[in-house]
Amino acid sequence: MAYSDYQADRIRKRLSKVKLTEEKKMMGGLIFMVNDKMCVGLDIEKKSGRDRLMVRVGKARHDQLIFKKGSREMDFTGKVMRGFFFIEPEGFDAEDDLDFWIEKALYFNREIS
Repeated sequence: MAYSDYQADRIRKRLSKVKLTEEKKMMGGLIFMVNDKMCVGLDIEKKSGRDRLMVRVGKARHDQLIFKKGSREMDFTGKVMRGFFFIEPEGFDAEDDLDFWIEKALYFNREIS
């Protein structure tokens, strides 16, 4: 499993007040589950060796969020998973940017719970 402990701690800090949070090592990284649903994940992109955030924001917000700094469509198998994004470091290195993505993922998680 490849992910940055530093980045994982940044996410943990933001999710520390959320109940029903669980961490699972899967998909080559670390996934943060909220209410038994994938919410946020973290791994290291194999090609670049850089940290990468994974967020689940829902299909309804897909088109409006795809143009945010550092975001790109999630495509593990070559097929786009609408409502899921990979966020490159330039999109979550700043504290405000990471807060933005965590908030979007938590908002969607509350909608489907």
